[in-house]
Amino acid sequence: MNTRRRKTIPILPSRITVEGLDRAPHRAFLHGLGLSDADIGKPFIGVASTDGRVTPCNALLGELAREACGAVREAGGVPFDFASISVADSMSMNHGGMRYSLVSREIIADGVEAVARGHAYDGLVTFAGCDKTLPGMMMAMVRLNLPSVFMYGGAALPGRWRGKDVTILDCYEAVGGVYAGRVTLQELDELEHAALPGLGSCPGQFTANTMAMVSETLGLALPGSAMLPAVSPSRKDLSRNAGTEVLKILRDGGPLPRDLVTKKSLENACAAVAATGGSTNAGLHIPAIAHEAGIRFSLDDLARVSRRTPLIADLQPGGKYLAKDLHAAGGVYAVLKELLKRGVLHGDCLTIHGTSLEQALSSHAGADGKVIPEQPLLPTGGIVVLKGSLAPEGALIKVAGLKSLVFEGPARVFESEEDCALAVRNQKYKAGDVLVIRNEGPRGGPGMREMLGVTALLYGQGMGEKVALVTDGRFSGATRGMMVGYVSPEAAVGGPLSRVRNGDRITIDGKRGVLSVAGLQKGKAKPPRKRNLSGVLEKYAALVGTAFRGAVTHGGPKK
Repeated sequence: MNTRRRKTIPILPSRITVEGLDRAPHRAFLHGLGLSDADIGKPFIGVASTDGRVTPCNALLGELAREACGAVREAGGVPFDFASISVADSMSMNHGGMRYSLVSREIIADGVEAVARGHAYDGLVTFAGCDKTLPGMMMAMVRLNLPSVFMYGGAALPGRWRGKDVTILDCYEAVGGVYAGRVTLQELDELEHAALPGLGSCPGQFTANTMAMVSETLGLALPGSAMLPAVSPSRKDLSRNAGTEVLKILRDGGPLPRDLVTKKSLENACAAVAATGGSTNAGLHIPAIAHEAGIRFSLDDLARVSRRTPLIADLQPGGKYLAKDLHAAGGVYAVLKELLKRGVLHGDCLTIHGTSLEQALSSHAGADGKVIPEQPLLPTGGIVVLKGSLAPEGALIKVAGLKSLVFEGPARVFESEEDCALAVRNQKYKAGDVLVIRNEGPRGGPGMREMLGVTALLYGQGMGEKVALVTDGRFSGATRGMMVGYVSPEAAVGGPLSRVRNGDRITIDGKRGVLSVAGLQKGKAKPPRKRNLSGVLEKYAALVGTAFRGAVTHGGPKK
């Protein structure tokens, strides 16, 4: 038996799987994968992706991951690629499947942790393409704190219909137009076939692009990677750069994810979201990423940063432009340089290359005057945190693009998304109503479903700002209008939303940051309908915490 001792590299976790006499079976398994003795002496790098032919967002990730694997090999490491699950909002929208969407964020983070720790990898490159896969991968990176690089799969290009750019949001809203008699079935069919011409994520500043921007701002991703279109040939080059960079981080000893994710960098991420009218889902995902670093971060922090941050980018759904346009205008760093110039960014935070953010931005051209106009669109951020008698912990509204920031009207209460959607389809509501959907929070849903189906129906019927909607569920990044979500505490745990009655007067004030209800019924509300849960939803409902702190399912912050 050959018991020759291989070179030991103490700093590498993977050595516990290959060093010594009793690791001969482990080495045999690796030889079965085609590894040589020399390979076994190299760093082991996990390359995790949510690759799969389940949605256009993820279908190109496998090809990009293979590019990263090739670069890892060339840089002196051994790549081990593996896939994680993906539950995309696209296919789970408007039915019970949406309960699994937010849950999938935790499954992805847990799954990547299990593989990386179980196999003792030395570093990590992660690829994600749709709404919950991005924060799930970033949460895993911060939790593991290994040398890591995040890569986004990129946004799809818009479709063309009747001489203009269109996105999937146009298709959603056209459905409401059909119910209202404003859009024909032929027009809807044309939009259906035009809205998404190829692979990639939704092209507006919806959740995927918002969280891609967050990844770059935090320093977890390579500069220039967030807004580059999915179909750009440069995506392969960036993926290779990610594979090379992870080995450099390993050899340099950092920066590690927890060097990058700090209270200051999290505030920078909130500023980037607020400045671009990004998805309200960032209010869940940024605190969840902070949680993995042991940092206490909540909607209060998002509110504080948003108040001091002007809305500077004219991006859909509230504005005109798409991810491809921001990329052409200088990408995420164009936004960050403008924020630094305005004094609302911490320039001393680190980038993935170990330089300060201020240093990295110094040579950037900055705002283009078009996608990022010379004058702010609003003096404060595109996302507002509301508090008051209806949301003691907080709620979120996207104000970017709203004509008015104040709305008051009588409540029209629904116990589920389906009940409200039926009423909206049949136009059983009137201008001035505040539609209330409760028992759709993290625990009450369970799973905190998105309400894009309902909000798009309202917009398609021409009622987007003539009615309001308030829910303890959440919204798609594509949602626009007087739509308030993430109400916390949620109805299922006895929050004030559980005691609202039809006719109660609700006030939404985006200027003052208030969500209140007049004459709220005292005492305990009738408990929500008991759901028959099994499997993952049962576990999630038992463990999930408040949306105020990111709807996480484990542990408490250490600091």
